[in-house]
Amino acid sequence: MSTTIKIEQNIISWAIERAGHEINAFFEDNPLYKKWYNEEKTPTLKQLEKFSNKLHVPFGYLLLQEPPEEILPIPFYRSIAGNTKTSINVFDTIQILQRRQEWLKDYLLENEHEPLSFVGKFNIEASVDDIVKDIRNTLNLNDKWASGFKTWEDALNHLTEQIEEIGIVINFNGVVQNNTHRPISVKECRGFVLVDEIAPFMFVNNADAKAAQLFTLIHELAHIWLGESAGFENQNMLPSNDPIEILCDKVAAEFLVPTEILQSIWLELNDIKKTAHFFKVSPIVIARRILDLGIYTKKKFFDFYNSYMEEFREKKERMGSGGDFYATAKKRISLAFAAHINNAVKTNQLLYRDAYKLTGLKGDTFNKFLANSL
Repeated sequence: MSTTIKIEQNIISWAIERAGHEINAFFEDNPLYKKWYNEEKTPTLKQLEKFSNKLHVPFGYLLLQEPPEEILPIPFYRSIAGNTKTSINVFDTIQILQRRQEWLKDYLLENEHEPLSFVGKFNIEASVDDIVKDIRNTLNLNDKWASGFKTWEDALNHLTEQIEEIGIVINFNGVVQNNTHRPISVKECRGFVLVDEIAPFMFVNNADAKAAQLFTLIHELAHIWLGESAGFENQNMLPSNDPIEILCDKVAAEFLVPTEILQSIWLELNDIKKTAHFFKVSPIVIARRILDLGIYTKKKFFDFYNSYMEEFREKKERMGSGGDFYATAKKRISLAFAAHINNAVKTNQLLYRDAYKLTGLKGDTFNKFLANSL
């Protein structure tokens, strides 16, 4: 006879709600778990492990008398008032990148890497122009850098290379690690940043439009220059009430779409999408900028915003998903991070089993990833 394990009612309900399910609907689809809750049956070890995996909850938590207090380690800013819940997929992704960051920081310190001078270089009192100028100088980019690229994706790739070159790790992903059954909605997280003077990490939601990812990158980069970790969803491109978020938005907007150049280009083109193509940013960013400059009213901005987002959703549905696993893995893991992992393994500073845990790749898949990436 299999050994059974008692699980508290409040732990069952907590685990279900934590995973984003409504309890009664979940019980309708999973009657066995309702019997556990009603104490009509007691789960076996194997059944409890299955329950743990299904709801993405650490097994040990299920044995507690009371649910643990899980605190998000960074501030998370939202454009919808009252929306304070962070999904377990976002929470787990932050924890995954924290573990990578902790390892990389220790590794770099052991190899005598110096702190990055730009981390926390400015504070909330700094001017937008000063921060933008310093970021451009550090990345070796001028104010018209993006206009020289044919596509948004080319501009994004170049910007990513420049940022990782100065010591910042960028993870582009739209799921938890490599689990395509655990998507991260753009509506709940466009990006976040874990600031550290040795090993700063950025996350950008790869499910977002490429041009929108450019804005997220610079927004999070501004957080690094201000020395403040944070996450955001910014659904409608309107600023939050937080002073740091407002400043980061302004830095991103001025970096990507300089005011003087925008005014000149707008007089010539007088078209949001054409202007967006020139700057290689989302049309939403241009719409927001001309709203700030008084060219658009709020009504015109939201009319454009709603129309564009509907068009974008329809286009994305037509395109579907797919792609090469290893090309995707490069973005999810970061080539800069992969290079450090590879060097650490080769110099016996990291065991393969630990490298597998840090990258979410194992055995031949891990080796093939490194061979195709570096």
